Amino acid sequence: MKASDVRKLMKPITPAYTEMFSGRVYRVGKGAVSVRNHSGEAHHTVIGVHGFLENHCYFTQLYEAPTTELILLTCSNYHIPVSGPVPEKPHWEVDNKYAEATIEYDARILTQALENLPSSSNVRVHGHSRGGAVILEAARQRPDLFHDVDVVLEAPVLPQGQLHALVRAILEPVSHGMWPWVVRAINSTPSSTYGQTFFGKMNPRKKQLLNKMFTATVDHLTIVRNIENIMAWTEHRGHDLFENIRHGTILIPGIDRILDRQSMLKSAEHSPTAVRIVETEASSHFITLDSKEWLPELVRKSYAA
Repeated sequence: MKASDVRKLMKPITPAYTEMFSGRVYRVGKGAVSVRNHSGEAHHTVIGVHGFLENHCYFTQLYEAPTTELILLTCSNYHIPVSGPVPEKPHWEVDNKYAEATIEYDARILTQALENLPSSSNVRVHGHSRGGAVILEAARQRPDLFHDVDVVLEAPVLPQGQLHALVRAILEPVSHGMWPWVVRAINSTPSSTYGQTFFGKMNPRKKQLLNKMFTATVDHLTIVRNIENIMAWTEHRGHDLFENIRHGTILIPGIDRILDRQSMLKSAEHSPTAVRIVETEASSHFITLDSKEWLPELVRKSYAA
């Protein structure tokens, strides 16, 4: 990438979405981990990993039970979408050797959160889209942490999977230097003009969360690095990554215009038999925003070794 392109891409993006948050926010490297307050003893712990150009608020209305401890990742070089708490440095933070704005870097944030924060023994890690890849990568980095973890991969980026042909066609002609212009053009265009194509049927929560997606990152460079890394990761990672996942669910939408559904399903079929593959009737890539009915029930149990 040319130095002039990098300079253009590093221009800051102003955050456009926040929600009130009651809890603690830890600044972990170039990302963050937020822990929502819950009342009484936690029966379940859920760690949410958001997707490309999303934010952790994707999960806040999916897991509202007062006995659920909700821990939310903010991926590297993304805006922390909360108003209220002041971010603090955790004593458990360790060095992250991976390049920021990559699946590998964000997986290292996830392993730190998983190792240090859950207070219940019933732990779920739920990732949407790119967040699914972050979970698989974290399990590759630290398989010991995932022994008893219930994993939910929602419309996930998977090894040997592909982007939807429509997305590939849009991305191919875009050079690095064009990204700031492309993002400005998208942000000045009403989402209704392209939303139906990529996001499916809209509802109030989807409108709220997806309206200003291109303001989720701190700069345009992160957008480019995310895209390039997603494509490299899917190409170079093999199906052996599934061996580190022992329990869970892979949710596949009925229609997906972000990822290629068939390659996603083909990859998912390499997962262990203890992992359910659920082909949902969701009409878009955003399965649990389309309907909470597809969200697997939280179960209190201990897995056998």
